[in-house]
Amino acid sequence: MHSKLVIIGSGPAGHTAAIYASRADLKPIMYEGFLALGIAAGGQLTTTDEVENFPGFTKIRGSELMDNMRAQSEACGTEIVSQTVGKVDLEHRPFRFWLHPMGDEETLEEETHTADSIIIATGAKARRLDLPGEEQYWGNGVSACAVCDGSLPIFREKPLVVIGGGDSAVEESMYLTKKASKVTVIVRRDVLRASKANARRLENNPKIEVRYNTSPVQIKGDEGPRGLMKSLLIKNAKTGKEEEIPANGLFYAVGHEPATHLFQGKLKMDSDGYLITTPGTTETNVPGVFAAGDVQDKKYRQAVTSAGSGCMAALEAEKYLAEQEDIDVPNGIEGEKDARKGKPDTNGDVPEYRQNPLL
Repeated sequence: MHSKLVIIGSGPAGHTAAIYASRADLKPIMYEGFLALGIAAGGQLTTTDEVENFPGFTKIRGSELMDNMRAQSEACGTEIVSQTVGKVDLEHRPFRFWLHPMGDEETLEEETHTADSIIIATGAKARRLDLPGEEQYWGNGVSACAVCDGSLPIFREKPLVVIGGGDSAVEESMYLTKKASKVTVIVRRDVLRASKANARRLENNPKIEVRYNTSPVQIKGDEGPRGLMKSLLIKNAKTGKEEEIPANGLFYAVGHEPATHLFQGKLKMDSDGYLITTPGTTETNVPGVFAAGDVQDKKYRQAVTSAGSGCMAALEAEKYLAEQEDIDVPNGIEGEKDARKGKPDTNGDVPEYRQNPLL
């Protein structure tokens, strides 16, 4: 099967790209993946109980939000395939790719599919520690995003715990101090990996206690399917002593793993495996291939920023495809050539986005 545009991934970035691309009559095909990264189609939001920071919704379940996005993508004309892309060839034009059979991540189907352009929105997965109780209390006290979940009522004015010793852990902890009665930071080593400035911020905050040489052992809480986390069992590496501390929330700040193994050796990545895009765009180092969302964003990792980059990717893919067909798109993305020439009336080296007829 040949497509003008293929979208790999089904989170906020993928569905926003699909909506814009469909409205531009690009007839996109979305491969949403079958339990890719061990997560249902829709990405990390499907594991989030309540979302309170996505515009337009005072409060909505993450799974419901993604169901709404999927329905809108289909209503606009996107064809959604519930299979996982298992192999890509970005050296030939059109691009080639192959699919895994449903429920089989080991083999590939024989059929070769092709596409003129590809938007990669495969996302990332928060690293977990696989602690006893983690799965039971995930979404009911355990989270990997303080900015996403820290304002939920179950965490307000409660003792919270952050695991990690880097800059991300510091930022998450500082954010949580606005909500929590106390924040305990668990650091496995005897020193923080964060910058000196961040380390000072952390250690000087009266609402934060840092526990060095300490590891989490077990997450405890109420029994039952909707039971909430109540405490965390920790262990001191030097003394071997175990202690149970009150904790109504546990936030992992031990990094994320971008879903980019499919593109290793084919696209430029940074040392952590995130796809590298041209600043101010979603362009990868291969013309016609774009990356949006958490797969290329290691800083913000929010649903709304992912959606924004999905919009950018669709507009840039539309422009790329129009140029390949030698079609003028006067009201699409303007100012790119002028920006690259260094004209003072443009936005530096970044393409200027102006009114688009699709909006």
